[in-house]
Amino acid sequence: MQKIHAALLAAATARSVQAQINPVSKVVSMISELQTQISNEGATAKTQYAELVETCEDRIRNLGFEIKTGTSEADSLKAAIAKEVAALIVFNSKVEELAGALATDEADLKAAAQIRTKEAADFAAQEKELMETIDMVSRATGILEREMAKGGAALVQLRNAGSLAQTFDVMVHASMITTSDSAKLTALIQDTQKARDADEEAPDAPAGAVYESQSGSIVDTLQDLTEKAESQLADLRQTEVTNRHNYETLKQSLTDEVKFATEDMAAAKAGISESSERKATAEGDLDVTTKELNGDVQAKADVQQQCETAASNHAAESQSRDEELKALAQAKAVIV
Repeated sequence: MQKIHAALLAAATARSVQAQINPVSKVVSMISELQTQISNEGATAKTQYAELVETCEDRIRNLGFEIKTGTSEADSLKAAIAKEVAALIVFNSKVEELAGALATDEADLKAAAQIRTKEAADFAAQEKELMETIDMVSRATGILEREMAKGGAALVQLRNAGSLAQTFDVMVHASMITTSDSAKLTALIQDTQKARDADEEAPDAPAGAVYESQSGSIVDTLQDLTEKAESQLADLRQTEVTNRHNYETLKQSLTDEVKFATEDMAAAKAGISESSERKATAEGDLDVTTKELNGDVQAKADVQQQCETAASNHAAESQSRDEELKALAQAKAVIV
C-alpha cells in the first residue's frame, strides 16, 4: 500500500511540475522554430546567391568575349578603312597623273596634226610650183630645139641674143612663149645664178657652174635647169614621204598612249568607285560594331555593379541572420 501511495504521490508531483514547465518549453520551441526558419532562409538565400554569382560570372564572361570579339572586329574594320583610304590616295594620284599625261598627249597629237597639215600644204604648193617650172622649162626647151632644127630668121635672132634674158625676149616676140613664161624663166635663171654664186663661194664648192652646161648653149642650160628641178621635185617628194611616215608613226604612238591612258584612267576611276564603296561599307559596319561594343561595355559595367550590389546585400543579410541566430541562441540558453 505504501508503495502504491508513493507511486500515486510521485505521479501527482510530476503532473504539477509539467504544468509549470510547459510555457517555458513552448517559448523554447518557438525560438527553435524561428532558428530553423532563419537557418532555412539563410540556406535558400545562400543557394540563390550562389546561382546569382554563377549567372553574373557567365554574363560577365560572355560579355567579355563579346567585347573582345567586337574590339577585334572594330580593329579589323579600322584597318580596312585605312587600307581603302590609302588605295583612294593612290587611285586619285593615278587619275591626276593620267589626266596630265592625256592632256599632254592630246595636245601633242593636235600640234603634230597642225604641223603635218602645214607640211602637206607646203609640199603641195612646192610640188605644184616645181611641176609648173619643169613643164615650162621643158616647153621652152622643146620650142628652142624645134626652131633650131627648122632654122630661119628666128634662129638667127636667137643666136645673136647676148643673154638668156634677150633670148627669152626674142622667143616672146616670135610668139614662142608668153610674157609670163619669159618672166618666170628669167626669175628662175636669176635664182639659179644666185644659188650658183653661193655654191662657188663655199669652201667645198664643185668646180664650174651648177646650172650652166659644158657647151654653154641655152638649150643645154635649160635642160640642166629641168634636171635640177626634177631632182628637187624628187627630193621634195621623198621628204614628203619621210614627213608623212614620221607623222603616222608619231600619231600611232600618241594614239596608243591616249588609248592606254584612257583605259588606265577608266580602271583607276573604277578602283575609286569600288574602294569608296568598300570604305563606306566598312565605316557603316564600324559604326554598328562600335555601338554594339559600347553597349556591351556598358552592360558589363552594369552587370558588375548589380552583382557587387547583390553581393553587398547578401553579405549584409547573412550578417543580419547570423546576429539574429546568435541572439536567439543566447535567449534560448537563458530561458533553458
